[in-house]
Amino acid sequence: MRPVVVAVLLALLAGTVAHGQGRGCVVIDSIDVQGAVRLTPATVISRSGLTASQEVCPRELQTAIENLYATGQVSDVSIYQTQVNAGQLLIIEVEERPMLGRWAVSGVGELSERQVRGRVRLLEGRPYDPAAAARSRASIDSLYREQGFYLSTVTLHESVEDDGTLSVTFDIEEGRRVSISQVVVEGNERFEDGNVVGRMDTGPEGFWWWKKGEYDEEKLDRDIREGLPEFYGSEGLIDFQVLSDTLIVDDESGKATLLMQVNEGEEYEVGSFEIIGNRHFTAEQLETLYPFGIRQTGFLGLGGLETGPAVFDELEWQEATQLVSQTYANEGYIYAQVDGPFTKRVREDGKSIVDLRWQIVEGSPAIVNKVIIRGNSVTHEDVIRRVIHMIPGDVFRQEALIRSYQNISNLGFFEQPMPVPQVEPANQRGDVDVVFTVDERHTGNVNFGASVGQGVGVGGFIGLDEPNLFGRGKRVQFQWQFGRNINDLNITYSDPALRGSMMSGSLTLHNSRLRYTVADLGRIRSRGARIQFGFPLLGSRFTRLLLSYALEQSQYDSPTLRSRYVCENCTLSSVSMSIVRDTRIGLPFATGGSLYQSMFSVNGGPLGGSGNFRRSTLEGRWYAPLGQLGGSQELGAAGIEFVFGMTAKAGFVWGDVGPHFRQLFSMGGIQFGIPLRGYEEFSVTPNGFDPTSSGFRANTVDAFGGAYQVLSAELGMRISQALYFHTFFDAGNVWSKPSEYNPGKVFRGAGIGVSLLSPMGPIGLDWAYGFDKVDLLGNPDPGWKFHFKLGNIF
Repeated sequence: MRPVVVAVLLALLAGTVAHGQGRGCVVIDSIDVQGAVRLTPATVISRSGLTASQEVCPRELQTAIENLYATGQVSDVSIYQTQVNAGQLLIIEVEERPMLGRWAVSGVGELSERQVRGRVRLLEGRPYDPAAAARSRASIDSLYREQGFYLSTVTLHESVEDDGTLSVTFDIEEGRRVSISQVVVEGNERFEDGNVVGRMDTGPEGFWWWKKGEYDEEKLDRDIREGLPEFYGSEGLIDFQVLSDTLIVDDESGKATLLMQVNEGEEYEVGSFEIIGNRHFTAEQLETLYPFGIRQTGFLGLGGLETGPAVFDELEWQEATQLVSQTYANEGYIYAQVDGPFTKRVREDGKSIVDLRWQIVEGSPAIVNKVIIRGNSVTHEDVIRRVIHMIPGDVFRQEALIRSYQNISNLGFFEQPMPVPQVEPANQRGDVDVVFTVDERHTGNVNFGASVGQGVGVGGFIGLDEPNLFGRGKRVQFQWQFGRNINDLNITYSDPALRGSMMSGSLTLHNSRLRYTVADLGRIRSRGARIQFGFPLLGSRFTRLLLSYALEQSQYDSPTLRSRYVCENCTLSSVSMSIVRDTRIGLPFATGGSLYQSMFSVNGGPLGGSGNFRRSTLEGRWYAPLGQLGGSQELGAAGIEFVFGMTAKAGFVWGDVGPHFRQLFSMGGIQFGIPLRGYEEFSVTPNGFDPTSSGFRANTVDAFGGAYQVLSAELGMRISQALYFHTFFDAGNVWSKPSEYNPGKVFRGAGIGVSLLSPMGPIGLDWAYGFDKVDLLGNPDPGWKFHFKLGNIF
């Protein structure tokens, strides 16, 4: 309201008091509205709350003015009082706000225009609100400052269009993003600036391209609230505080100095420790999780044991408290409350101390009421239940839940990542229902492509693989490899649960013709079958005993082989026993767990057929997660995972293999025999590296040996269940017979690779460097070798 109008009106009302009307009020006979265009007089009067024949006092007038402003339709209100024909007339004069025709932002380049527009709180086709426009301008400016654009300016432009509506533009000059040239820390006595800044995500620009020094307000806030307190807390300085943070910006250069003032506080040592409320676990059992008792010192704990007062590490205490909670959860006490409060005090000698306590409310263990599976429209429920480690009536265990989730993922029948299993209350007794939700994926595929191998030349293949036949988890594989030097047909049927039992079975048939161009082996024809049965070993879910019988008939078409072996239709009859323990997770590119398998077979002899020998192979694979990028520690949110893997394999043959020299071991390449990347097929022999394996000169069956060993180590990056990058180091060799086995004499290779699960099948690419190659004269001749395989992963 205009001050003059208000004063006149109040004076008139005061005059009525002087004339005896009382309380500074006047009775209005009629109301008139002036200045309204879009609003009708009736609307203005109605919104004001005033009515004719009403006694109007200063409070009612003030309320009327506030009501009209609250409509958002007017920018100014004036109220007059005059006398007409001995009656009192009240005039309400309004000035309407212009209509907002459109609004826009301009100059956006560095940030998302959608993000900037989201800061504007104006509605087109509604009366224009200057205050809302000013707030929107300030919000945009704040957004740019949060993203480090301290030199940006946001200007508000208003213009009237031909139709009388108002057009508003937020004109943005972004400037350059502020770069932090240095971070100065004041008040730090125990740690230098570099140590403090090194614990922050916010840092100054540096030599390396990733050290851009970009200022991010949210990132700095995390450093202040979480990063630095955790760092100082791990050093016993639990009273640490950031007192202030100031960004000093040079308007010309766009460089900034971040000035931080901190108060480190006192260092705390661990005082007393007690456990209260525990009944299921004894105090001695829980004390094994206490992090400040007897401690290992030195690198990898090689410095010995240390006792006595320990500096309090708040983060380590929180992790230990969480571990106690997980320990209870693994025993079914999922409702147990484990708190780790600590009390500060000052000892008589002035030292700051914290007294620690694990305060436990155990409750009752949760019992699994139901295990529910949802979303399996193809896969039968019993296939999934076979790999779940909990049944109704079991005590709920967190470890069993996680392992069950991993086992279902390992089946390969469902989309990844799978939804996190839900644990839902089942009744008032505290029992729970466990719900696993899956999303079926297309499992069967027909694949085709090409393969290249030094041993068998160029060829192609057609394959059919259905790992979930009829939704029963049964597998059928058909693969036909063909080409000038190969014609190999393999058919396999496997059932992980014969007739719904814990016994597995498989049947394999093959018919092949191979013609070797590297070795002087000529053409080999073979056909045969293998049948195998598996049983859980000692009731274990992860360990199986496999028994198999194989019968194969072979025929050689090679002058060299006919001169060494009499084998028109020689037969191989063998019985084998294997023990396999597989706890890997994240297949097909494992991110944890291990695989152990050993096989021993008796061939020929009392079983009939040609040859009389025993064959044994050993294999171990170990995987350890190193960390992850993105995602979280929760199930199904792993992000990019980094893993370290090791593999050790060895094999031995005793006795006379007769014409079945292919039961011996050959090494090199990836297509035939034992893979050793960085080397050609058949190039690693019992007599050392053979440079003639590259095709310059014929090789012999002496490239095969009776013993071998391969060791591999790799650092992998698992992007997803279908894409895996890795660097690797291989070392291996082959010997004529087991008695010549010498693990210290190996051929080395290293390189990089990628494995991909494609619609046509698995694809493997490796680029490897063979360190121990020699030329025809025996001189060192190391070099690179490219390996490609479609239809298999190394």
